[in-house]
Amino acid sequence: MKEKTKVLVVDDDRRMAKTIHDILKIKGYEVTEVNSGEEAMARVKADMPDCVLMDIKMEGISGIETMKLIKELYPDLPVVLMSAYATDEQSSEAKNHGAYAVLNKPIDIHAVLSFLSILKKERSILIVDDDPGFSRTLRDILQSRGYKVETEINPDNVLSDMDREYKLVVLLDLKLGDKNGTDVLRSIRSKYPAKPVILITGYGEEMAASINKAFQIGAYACMYKPFEIDELLERIVQIDREKLKAILEGK
Repeated sequence: MKEKTKVLVVDDDRRMAKTIHDILKIKGYEVTEVNSGEEAMARVKADMPDCVLMDIKMEGISGIETMKLIKELYPDLPVVLMSAYATDEQSSEAKNHGAYAVLNKPIDIHAVLSFLSILKKERSILIVDDDPGFSRTLRDILQSRGYKVETEINPDNVLSDMDREYKLVVLLDLKLGDKNGTDVLRSIRSKYPAKPVILITGYGEEMAASINKAFQIGAYACMYKPFEIDELLERIVQIDREKLKAILEGK
């Protein structure tokens, strides 16, 4: 049985906290509600949730200050802040310190539900490269970090691979036998205009014109073989966060 996503709701408005708690619980989430930043910190330490949904302005320590404390301990824990009257300065400060979003009250519960629905979904990555050895090595590394990975040698199969299952990101080699990766990227863009595609190539100078063309088409980034795996992982995590933030902000 799949483990439920755990959500911590923090708001000193008890009615608001209970309303959000009840909605999320009905939708199948494991929800805990507390009414102060101090209680939130104790709860996070005792039983870390998958996400914190917290009001900015509360008695005692504020939501922003509580978030800073949480991030010191658990920098990767998603925190979404709420406010009926957040200033632009508060919103900027919150996002600068790691908030996924600052939602205006009454919050868009449908956006929150969409966010939660993919928060723990297995992240699927498609590697498109005609070097089986490279693809296999990269696949094994990414799988060891918790990602689901598919590899594809034939560029003509890329769209059908993407149609079959949601892909967080595509890693696309620019030199695929007698086919240029920019043609594959153009095909991806025609059907998936916003899908992040990271180019990978071992021919930086030779492929300079293709790289420039790919960025004009809409490539997310370009990495040169051999690259540092940590740099790739950072880019993938950033893409994941940008996707989740966009859902919360209705983009």
